[in-house]
Amino acid sequence: MLDPAEELKELERLSLRRRMYEVESPQAAEIVVEGKRYINFSSNDYLGLAQHPEVIEAFRQGLSKWGAGSGASRLISGSLSPHLQLEQRLAAWKGKSACRVFANGYSTSLGVVSGLLGKDDVVILDKLSHASLIDGAKLSGATIRIFPHNHVGKLQSLLEKYKSHSGRVLVVTEAVFSMDGDLAALREIVRLKEEYNALLLVDEAHALGVRGTMGLAQELGLSGSVDLHMGTLGKAAGVAGGYLACEEELAELIIHKSRSFIYSTAPPPAQCVAALKALEIIHAEEGTQLRNRLWGNIQLFAKLMQMEVWPESAIIPISIGESKRALEMSSALREQGVIVPAVRYPTVPRNTARLRVTISAAHRREHLEALAKLLLDR
Repeated sequence: MLDPAEELKELERLSLRRRMYEVESPQAAEIVVEGKRYINFSSNDYLGLAQHPEVIEAFRQGLSKWGAGSGASRLISGSLSPHLQLEQRLAAWKGKSACRVFANGYSTSLGVVSGLLGKDDVVILDKLSHASLIDGAKLSGATIRIFPHNHVGKLQSLLEKYKSHSGRVLVVTEAVFSMDGDLAALREIVRLKEEYNALLLVDEAHALGVRGTMGLAQELGLSGSVDLHMGTLGKAAGVAGGYLACEEELAELIIHKSRSFIYSTAPPPAQCVAALKALEIIHAEEGTQLRNRLWGNIQLFAKLMQMEVWPESAIIPISIGESKRALEMSSALREQGVIVPAVRYPTVPRNTARLRVTISAAHRREHLEALAKLLLDR
C-alpha cells in the first residue's frame, strides 16, 4: 500500500502539493489572511456581486421565508418554489423551454454528461475542457474523442468519422476556457455540429455576465444553435449553484438519469433566491455598468502590462512554465501583499504552470497598478 506521507513528499518534491489557507474576511477585491490585508486576484466574483447589498438582502429574506435547507433530493421531497422560479427565469434568458438547477458547477457537468450519454454514444471534447466535463465523459461509458484546443479541422474529421453513428454524438466545449481565458471558436463549432447533426454542450461558467449578460452564445447570436447551455452561479453571479438550460425532453431525461441530480439534496432555497436576484442585476442597467467597469479594468491591466494580445475574458494567465518557479513567484507576490494563485499540473498540462490573474469590477486602479508593477519588475 502506498504510504500517504510518502505520496505527499513526492508531490512536494515536484512542486505539486496544494495547501489551503484561511481567509478571515468576505471574498472581495481585498481580503484578510492571518491578520494581514491583501489585494485579491484569485476570485471568480467577476462583477463583485458576492458583496452586493441587494444579493445579500435577498439571501437574508430567502432564509427567513424558506429556511436553511431543502430537506432532500427534489425527487424525494419536491421542488421548492425558489428552485422552480430560478429555473423558469434561466430557461427564458437562455431561450430554452426548460432548465435544471444543481448544487454546484461540478455536479452539473458530471451529472449532465454522464446522464445523457451511455456506452453506445460518442463525446468529442476540446482538449482544454474543464476537469468536471472530462470526468462526466469518463463516467458515462461513452466513446471519448479529444480534439486539440479550438482545432476545428480535427473536430470536423472526428464528426465525419461518426456521421453515421447510431447513438448520440455530443460535442463539448467551454465558452471561456477557465485556465487560458480565451474563447471557443463557437461560430465554427456550431456550423460543424449542424452540418453533422450532432448535439452541442457549451459550458458558459466563465462567460455568464462577462461576455454579455448570459454568455458567449448569446453574445454571438447562437443561443438557438446550442442544445445544452451549462453554467454556474458562483462566478459572475456571486452566489453558488449550477444549471443546465435545454429543451424539455432533455431536461426530463436529467431527472431520470443524472445521478448527481437524483441523489443530491437540492440547493438551499435561499441560495436560489439570491442567485435570481444576482441574475436580475446582471440583466439590469446596473449589470451593464458593472460589466463596463470590469472590461475597463481588464483593458487597463492589459495596457499596464504592455500586452500585445488583448484579453478575451477576465482570466489573464501569466505563463511561467515550471511549477517550482510559479510557486516561487506566487509566494513573492504574497509577500508584497498581493494574492495570485499558481496553477500547476494536473489543472494544466505539465510544464505550462502559470499565475492565473482574475480581474473584477470591484478592483480599483491602484490594485491593478500594484500587480502590474510587481509582475513587470520580476
